[in-house]
Amino acid sequence: MKEFQGDLKAQGKRFAIVASRFNDFIVEHLVRGAAGMLQKLGAEADAISVFYVPGAFEIPPVALRAARSGKFHAVLCLGAVIRGATPHFEYVAGESAKGIAQAARECPVPIIYAVLTTDTIEQAVERSGTKAGNKGADAALAAVEMANLYEALRRELGE
Repeated sequence: MKEFQGDLKAQGKRFAIVASRFNDFIVEHLVRGAAGMLQKLGAEADAISVFYVPGAFEIPPVALRAARSGKFHAVLCLGAVIRGATPHFEYVAGESAKGIAQAARECPVPIIYAVLTTDTIEQAVERSGTKAGNKGADAALAAVEMANLYEALRRELGE
């Protein structure tokens, strides 16, 4: 039986981070966590490109273009949508998630979803580097593992 899984070695790989500027007081912690983890795993600083978009709704098309460019081994999508008093949260969070999922299905490189969707600012703060860890760093781990798994899959399929 053959088994495949990606390792956590980022040497020689390029990564795109697509990050929302909305709620930047949260998202910047995610970006720093992701970039820091990628470098800890061996990626060079100049192998990480960060593309800032206005909000979570704008993440999917930029992620799709980055993934299709052939310049990156993985794309990380980082944002924070915090529930408010209107239904706006459901629309933005839902459409962002659907768009990122659709892009991931269509692309030859992994696209990692790390858009926080929280009820409160406190929950977002916890997930961007305090009690619940840093979900940007977690996304970087997933991106490296999946980039390496995709490479193993391409070799196995003879692509």
